[in-house]
Amino acid sequence: MLDFGSLLLATALSGACLSGTLVAIWLTARQSRFVLTMAVGILLLAAHVIAFWLYGRHASPWLGQAMLALLVAGFFVVFTSADQYIERGWSRSAALPVAAIIALTVVVTAAGFDGLGFVIAYSAVTGILVMIATAFWTSKNVDRRVLAPVSLLTGSSAVSFALCAFVIVQKKQWVLGSVPSNWAEDVNTVVVVACMTALGALTISFHHLRTQSRLTEETLTDPLTGLMNRRALNSLHGRTHFGPRMALAMVDLDHFKRTNDVFGHAVGDRVLQRFADIVRRQSRHGVEGFRLGGEEFAIVISDVPVVEAYEVLRKIGVSFGAEVVATKLGPLRSTVSVGVCFGDEQAMTVEQMLLGADAALYAAKRAGRNRVVTAETASSETYREELLFA
Repeated sequence: MLDFGSLLLATALSGACLSGTLVAIWLTARQSRFVLTMAVGILLLAAHVIAFWLYGRHASPWLGQAMLALLVAGFFVVFTSADQYIERGWSRSAALPVAAIIALTVVVTAAGFDGLGFVIAYSAVTGILVMIATAFWTSKNVDRRVLAPVSLLTGSSAVSFALCAFVIVQKKQWVLGSVPSNWAEDVNTVVVVACMTALGALTISFHHLRTQSRLTEETLTDPLTGLMNRRALNSLHGRTHFGPRMALAMVDLDHFKRTNDVFGHAVGDRVLQRFADIVRRQSRHGVEGFRLGGEEFAIVISDVPVVEAYEVLRKIGVSFGAEVVATKLGPLRSTVSVGVCFGDEQAMTVEQMLLGADAALYAAKRAGRNRVVTAETASSETYREELLFA
């Protein structure tokens, strides 16, 4: 049967191997910096476990200082990894206070009050774990599937370290001369073993979730403009019922082929990107932009009355018409033609809306371009010209 020392060494070895595994994963996906950061954090914690074991055999002051510094630093690096994953930026603000706590722990332990050093370090780790949990729970970008395991890990670990600090304070063991020995430390040892394993498993899971998310985003995003693509339109609105407060507009950049022929495709790409930027600015008004291909775009406007939908389309058309793209042949201005179809009480499908808007778009081109034309219904051949962009 393994004794306490053997268990600690096995934990350290497991942590080191886990750290190496994370480094190997990071080497295949270097954009996932949080994986490498977690590997460093786990390695620091593994070094802490070894120092903890050595301190129990020979309680030298320098070893005590290194052990407690490694504990706080390791968990702070773990926190930094979590912060990189959820992109909150909290770790930068916390770096200086944590460094001050580590310095205080080293000074107290060097003065011979290793028990007090344990209390400070355990309290700091408890606070760091609480920050990790808070960061995840308050983030809007976290997959809800990870909250349960993160809560279990951070919650149990925080309670474990808090209990260790509480027992030392209760017994007033400000000077220990060895590692603490009490029921809370026994519980904490089990928790740390589970924590080391869970940290690695969670990081790998986070990596897979992030990779999956990026692949999905790449699949649904037009790489040139950054807008969503036709596949995204079908994915998001394939089952949408377009009621009276919804509209779908088809937009075509006027004479875009001539723009490419005269000014070159690089300039044409810049024109497309300018238009996409203008559409994105209207996102706060319930606007979703999609590039369907070439110079053709779709705009879905949700939860607005007809008058406001026209105003949104007017702003897009006027703003784009005012854009000037510098070229070797001189300044270039472009315009758009827009065909829009509004939903009705019968709650039309996206296919019906596209047909109506597309027909209205061709009516706008026949009428002279640089204007908005409305389809009276998705299936009719009657159109109404509402706006001519100045």
